[in-house]
Amino acid sequence: MTHFVLVAGARLGASAWDEVAAELRAAGHRPHPLTLSGLAEKRDVPAGQQTHVRDIVDLVERLNLRDVVLVGHSYAGVPVGQAAERIGDRLARVVFVDSEVPVDGESFLSGWPSDHIRREIADNDGFWPPAGADHYAGQGLTDEQIARIVDRSTPHPGATLTEPAVLTRPLGELPATYIKCLLDDEEPMPVVTELVASGHWELVEMDTGHWPMFSRPAELAGILAARGRTTPS
Repeated sequence: MTHFVLVAGARLGASAWDEVAAELRAAGHRPHPLTLSGLAEKRDVPAGQQTHVRDIVDLVERLNLRDVVLVGHSYAGVPVGQAAERIGDRLARVVFVDSEVPVDGESFLSGWPSDHIRREIADNDGFWPPAGADHYAGQGLTDEQIARIVDRSTPHPGATLTEPAVLTRPLGELPATYIKCLLDDEEPMPVVTELVASGHWELVEMDTGHWPMFSRPAELAGILAARGRTTPS
């Protein structure tokens, strides 16, 4: 069995993984969905990006987890990628789910048109406000799934999006799988494309949108389970 630490993207907490976690448990694995500081039931906890990195590392160390697969969706790829290099030999693999990946000295908002997000953060007391239902159109989601995402979303602490990542070694040294959701965009970010082309990372494609834990939970769980241990440790 494998321990999966599941971290959702911006505005979402551990409940985003409910269906995926149930599938992983049924397959004999141990999922650990994590709500990052400042979000969902932890929304009153102050947070910067390194707070989120510590959230992930602290969970792994507190539970004394081994053979860990860290899973980061969207924004969460940035703190998950940093946490992966900090947990040492506890790490089995990192899975980035249609996510950004950390680049040393760069923030989540670096490298793509994000001035509108920075303005929203400035206009909302340092938080990125939740999106409405229209934001999720064209992503392979039913109306009910969109309603669940909107209902579970909370404002996201802006500092986690604007503070720079801190890496001590190249991303290519991480054992990693990148899951690209094709309805969102057919190509991953350039740094991921380079790592895949060089043979360092594995690429898996899903014919769904940016929130596969809602739109295709069984398929996503199957991809994750296939990258875990098949026998008890």
